Amino acid sequence: MAPNADAVSVVGDFNGWDDQAHPMEPEGNGNWYVEVPGAEHGQEYKLLLTNGEHTFFRIDPRAYAVTNSVGNGILYDHGRFDWEGDEQFETPGQHELVLYETHIGSFVDAADGPADLHDLTGKLDYLVGLGVNAIELMPLMEFAGDYSWGYNPAHIFAVEHTYGGPDALKAFVREAHRHGIAVVVDVVYNHFGPSDLSLWQFDGWSEDGKGGIYFYNDWRSETPWGDTRPDYGRQEVRDFILDTPGCGCANTTSTASGWT
Repeated sequence: MAPNADAVSVVGDFNGWDDQAHPMEPEGNGNWYVEVPGAEHGQEYKLLLTNGEHTFFRIDPRAYAVTNSVGNGILYDHGRFDWEGDEQFETPGQHELVLYETHIGSFVDAADGPADLHDLTGKLDYLVGLGVNAIELMPLMEFAGDYSWGYNPAHIFAVEHTYGGPDALKAFVREAHRHGIAVVVDVVYNHFGPSDLSLWQFDGWSEDGKGGIYFYNDWRSETPWGDTRPDYGRQEVRDFILDTPGCGCANTTSTASGWT
């Protein structure tokens, strides 16, 4: 969503990062569109927005994978992952859930950095032994830095790269289901960031030095974590949040978590 941009183009590995190769067309509702023949899974890319005399490189707000919170988006094809019959798993009813909440980065002792989803897979037998049938993951959308509780999301469509990215989350869910364990994912939508926010003044417009098109630009923006409350009054912002994987799970317990 960039209604205040004069021009938008997409640049990436698929066009040699040429900002003239693939200009986007406005759809008349703040959205922009282009088809890029030959773009492939795993290629890195960014959006280049122009507003007057100013230009901005931005990570695609809907990127499912990123190199890091201030890096590039990565083209990601969900159809490439093999669930290997995982659709046979049935989530227990809410009255039957025995939840174990965990922080991925610290639940397992990892000597060379924060633990990741592969490390967490090694704890599934332990959880089964406890009688757990659902694991609740603290927020794992891409955040600033490598260590965080996850309550500072920078990219709400992308799985934190230090945890292994989207394939690692899918593989963990698949293995958890094989152990009879459902997966609940905590999400954060009452504020973003506040740091490493490509969404901040996304298309160059803002009022009173606030966050621009994705955020409230008055007193409603204020949170204990900065002036980064999304503008729920905009249908486009509501759609952006509701389209995230956290809101697109098979079942949704609330706006704060989803399970599968």
